[in-house]
Amino acid sequence: MAVTAVAGRRAPRRSSRSRKPFSWTDPSVYFVALLLIATMLAPVVYIILGGFRTNAEITTDPAGLPTTWQTQNYLDVLTGSTFWQQVANSTIVALATTAGVVTLGLMTSFIIARYRFWGRGAMYALFAAGLMFPLTVAITPLYILVKTLGLMNTLPGVILPQIGFGIPLTIIILVPFVRAIPDEIQEAASIDGCSRLGFFWRMVLPLAMPGVITVAILTFIQSWNGYLLPLFILNREETFTLPLGVQAFASEYSVDTAKVLAFTSLSMIPALVFFSLFQRRIVGGLTGAVKG
Repeated sequence: MAVTAVAGRRAPRRSSRSRKPFSWTDPSVYFVALLLIATMLAPVVYIILGGFRTNAEITTDPAGLPTTWQTQNYLDVLTGSTFWQQVANSTIVALATTAGVVTLGLMTSFIIARYRFWGRGAMYALFAAGLMFPLTVAITPLYILVKTLGLMNTLPGVILPQIGFGIPLTIIILVPFVRAIPDEIQEAASIDGCSRLGFFWRMVLPLAMPGVITVAILTFIQSWNGYLLPLFILNREETFTLPLGVQAFASEYSVDTAKVLAFTSLSMIPALVFFSLFQRRIVGGLTGAVKG
């Protein structure tokens, strides 16, 4: 009977296909990653190399490499005043926007995270809802408001709306950092005679610095690459920011494709370098915000 019972049992089925666990050391993973990187970098490389070619070469062989490297296209852009004026305008707009967003966002985050008052949750939800309100929806009311305030064709007409639309993301990122500061630190600082404003500058700002740096980098890059708002607000060439200047330059020199590619590639370099230098700060700050 025992032999029959053992014989009557069915052996466990084994899958004909052995499932191989996912591994980051798999060569196929690196192949897919390199393929995606090449796909993203190909347009950038094409624009940079196109600036070293002549218009005849681009016309006859659009996807080819430069036969004779023409540096004159880049020199014409760099020696002209238009490019540097637009770089200065973009720098002023990006720095002023970043300073306003970080200052107002950190102060508001400190109030929401450290103090209990009626309507605090509703205030935080209101700022969170601001992330779902894109600039394109508000462009017409913003245009009317800026025109009414007399800020048309001025850099403050671009800076102030960008500050307003940059604060919601800043608060969402910074509130977890400020909230993660232990209450015991604030109580000890209060016992030592530190005021609320002193606690903000001496304790909150240094402890929330990873989030502050992340917000500053994201705001700077977003402001530097802003196009829609300057397009509606700025109409004079001397006030153009760099993204708007690229479009204007391409329209003015539409027959000189090589020079347009040179101007476009030079306009991309500041943002690419800035993002490459601080990308670890961005990842670290966002990770801290999630943990908080």
